Amino acid sequence: MTQLISLQQGAERNGCVLAYGHFTTIHPGHIRYLRHARELGPDLVVALVGDGPSDQPSPYPFSQEERAEALSLLGLADAILLLQADELEEAIRRLTPSMLVLGTELEGSERLKEPLRLLKTLGGSVQFHAGEVTYANTDLLNISERDLRRRRREQFREACRRQGLRRSDLIASMETWRDARLIVLGDTIVDQYAACEAIGMSAEAPVVVVRELARRNFIGAAAVVAAHIRALGARCDLVSVVGNDSTADLVQQELKAQNIGDGLVCDPSRPTTFKKRYVVENQKLFRVSRLEQHNIDHAIEEQVIERLESVAPHCQGIVVSDFVYGVVTPRVLQSVQQLTERHGLMLFGDLQCSSQVGSITRFQNFSLLCPNERELRLALQDKDTGLESLSQKLLEQSRCERLVVKLAAEGFIVYDRTRDGKIVNQPFPALSVNPLDVAGAGDSVLAVMATGLASGQPMMPTAAIACLMASLAVEIMGNTPIHSEALRDRLQEVLP
Repeated sequence: MTQLISLQQGAERNGCVLAYGHFTTIHPGHIRYLRHARELGPDLVVALVGDGPSDQPSPYPFSQEERAEALSLLGLADAILLLQADELEEAIRRLTPSMLVLGTELEGSERLKEPLRLLKTLGGSVQFHAGEVTYANTDLLNISERDLRRRRREQFREACRRQGLRRSDLIASMETWRDARLIVLGDTIVDQYAACEAIGMSAEAPVVVVRELARRNFIGAAAVVAAHIRALGARCDLVSVVGNDSTADLVQQELKAQNIGDGLVCDPSRPTTFKKRYVVENQKLFRVSRLEQHNIDHAIEEQVIERLESVAPHCQGIVVSDFVYGVVTPRVLQSVQQLTERHGLMLFGDLQCSSQVGSITRFQNFSLLCPNERELRLALQDKDTGLESLSQKLLEQSRCERLVVKLAAEGFIVYDRTRDGKIVNQPFPALSVNPLDVAGAGDSVLAVMATGLASGQPMMPTAAIACLMASLAVEIMGNTPIHSEALRDRLQEVLP
């Protein structure tokens, strides 16, 4: 059990490993840092910055007592040292730690020179570390699926409690969505899932032989973002590029069936992007893609821009879903920026580069950006720095108003700005413990965030609903639009 101690009790922990911070909102980046510190010695103490003078307002949105409680629930620290203000030097003198672990963002900090000089004098050492960067989760190795699901739902409820969100608030937010209208711009993909039966190994080569049983097509990428938005109750137009082929016909049929505005441009020089996944008992074997990645030419650009200009005066925002297959060219992106300024629109962006080359930093002055951690690190060319510092760096470099950093099985962190320009954050967990199909989960989050913000809703309730949305999206094989009714049912289940 984690013990709360004061500076006067510090001598009892001589030789410990000491971590340090204010831990305003504990997110996966902090947990990685603390797990690393935990591995360095048998006794981990976290020095928690205090609220400051009692006659002055605290610089943190949550009190030290609340922050200490959140740290205790992690079960990583043996003790939490409650500082009055920021007496790190005094903490080092009292505890004489064998190791001080600091976040990489503090390396070279002028205010730490004296504390680190004292640490060296006392025979201790310092390590700057943000924790190990991982893109997968191993929780199911250590805890049952049922217990992990319960823990994550508790984390979701705690996030809502911290943000003052009740179920009625989230339902009220969803009621405003029908008044929103959005344009989705980007690459359109058709995903085909082929359900197969495993027959065995080939006698000719060491390959698995399967027999195809059934197949189903889904619209993906920008098209499924538009489909989600429409299913949530808002109006939506899709502006994209397809080829002169039967796959394009399928896309047009789906748009008509789902009542999505058709702003498709036909480019005979390239096929409609098509990806086929072979699946055995819900396990994906491999994927075959048919695509072209060159930028659309000037004539096609003109048609895309014309489609955007015709619809922009009637909507509240533009969603850019860029898979880096050549639709969102620099010229098209410049036109989007001009339309946004001309008509006072919001601008939402997601750039996916799992197997492509791209950078989210090309999206400047957006209302919201939604990269995952890998895309964030690639864009900033930084594999070591902590999540918090990286997120702050992207906010600064891109000059975006808000940010969602997606962390796969660890959920996501949202960053918002208060009226006075201060940046606040809140992590939300991944509610689905053992997902069936994670492809398209990020598209579902983008759809909710754009719909909510474009309808005038604040960031935090919209993010809470997006957390629910992602949990539904990964429980279905293929890109299936999630309707608002399903969201309400999940909300009832998770936040009774």
